[in-house]
Amino acid sequence: MTTAYQHLRELHRDAALVKSVGALLAWDQETYMPAGGAAIRAEQSATLATIAHAKATDPRIADLLDECEGHSPLVGDRNSPEARNLHEMRRDYDRATRLPATLVAELARVGSQSQQAWKDARERSDFEAFRPWLEKTLELTREKARCWGAPEGGELYDALIEEYEPGARAAEIERVFTPLGERLSSLVAELLDRGTPPNDAPLKIEIPAERQHAFGLRVLESIGFDLRTGRLDTTTHPFCEGVAPGDTRLTTRYRESSWTDALFGTLHEGGHGLYEQGVPKGENFGEPLGEAVSLGIHESQSRLWENLVGRSREFWQWAQPIAAKTLGDEVGRFSVDELYGAVNLVRRSFIRVEADEATYNLHVMLRFEIERSLVRGDLSPADVPSAWNARFEELFKVPVPDDKRGCLQDVHWSFGLIGYFPTYTLGNLNSAQLWERITADLPDLSQMIARGEFAPLLGWLRERVHAPGRRWTPPELIERLTGRPLSADPLFDYLSTKLRPLYGL
Repeated sequence: MTTAYQHLRELHRDAALVKSVGALLAWDQETYMPAGGAAIRAEQSATLATIAHAKATDPRIADLLDECEGHSPLVGDRNSPEARNLHEMRRDYDRATRLPATLVAELARVGSQSQQAWKDARERSDFEAFRPWLEKTLELTREKARCWGAPEGGELYDALIEEYEPGARAAEIERVFTPLGERLSSLVAELLDRGTPPNDAPLKIEIPAERQHAFGLRVLESIGFDLRTGRLDTTTHPFCEGVAPGDTRLTTRYRESSWTDALFGTLHEGGHGLYEQGVPKGENFGEPLGEAVSLGIHESQSRLWENLVGRSREFWQWAQPIAAKTLGDEVGRFSVDELYGAVNLVRRSFIRVEADEATYNLHVMLRFEIERSLVRGDLSPADVPSAWNARFEELFKVPVPDDKRGCLQDVHWSFGLIGYFPTYTLGNLNSAQLWERITADLPDLSQMIARGEFAPLLGWLRERVHAPGRRWTPPELIERLTGRPLSADPLFDYLSTKLRPLYGL
């Protein structure tokens, strides 16, 4: 029986090797591939997706799963690593075999073509140029959801959410998002209408991209990202690609007129990268035990390092002299408190990835509403800009100036990543709840961060969040680590406790 389990692991590794080549092609398309390579890249991506799908749906996997599941030493303890590994392998196999190979190939092909079309359309702020690709991507994504089927009592959109956040349902997410959105809207109004904003002068300094890059690398190394097994490059929309064991790629983007955008983008992707470097891929490559549990947990890691660490006063106690040396005297002339206040400024801004903590989740909720309506058929792709602009103005009280800063700002729809967006706010909720537990377990954490000692924090996350892989479901993991189900209260309490004093309230 041990032989059957080992054979099963080997088949998963074979499939993962092919997927890793596809991941490398996707990274290259987003970073260094010349525009002229887009057409053949679509064919390459489709071919690799077909091969990977064939390996993931190999009938031998079903036979081996049957054999292993009937062997009590492997599955007798339902919480053992082997039993959980087999449970997740079965889930993955059942979902993969419901998708026709032709659909998988077409999703990969269109996703590659659509991504290039989105990049061009975004640059010109021309939604109509992207609309045919959104229509095609949406129909393929709906077909994928229909193959998986809506869960009992759920909706088609739930089948797509399941791909990114197992067990999550749109109706449950809405029940959390709606009151949270109302509380955040009230907090933002209170801060902007009654408070005194911090000085934004530190944000207005122009810093050359090469200096920003050097500062970002210094921060990444300090928090524990291993640049011997990772790298940092530039792209249109920042992302992290965990290609394979020993190969984690980060990307960011630079604006000389807004140096903190790149810093927080780098910290965000660095949090993803630390998770990718922390899961046990070496010994479990291609297996559930060697993979992140969900995007909601993945996002908790990126948002934790970006915000709970990077926007803390303690972080700037450590970072201010380094920033002064790396970025120049223009930054060095500002005090720790001035930098801390500036990076926590609340604004009604257009771009999600550049948004402050208080308004960020409103961006997520907007896209969640739009894409859920698209999947239901309540909204036509042609009407996305008008629906987006109207809802944005309701939430943020400012009109959207153009499509580039509106519905074309994010890359996700071009890849068919529909159902992904709720995980951003779930990540914020998870990070705040985890932070309460972390600070209780590490009572000297503030002083550690102020000294640039990030290893104890990373060690806590490595042991409790990264190392288990997919051994626990997202709700199980959060409850095991924090002692209670996921709640919106820690996030709101953290934001109000930090921001009200900064605004003199």
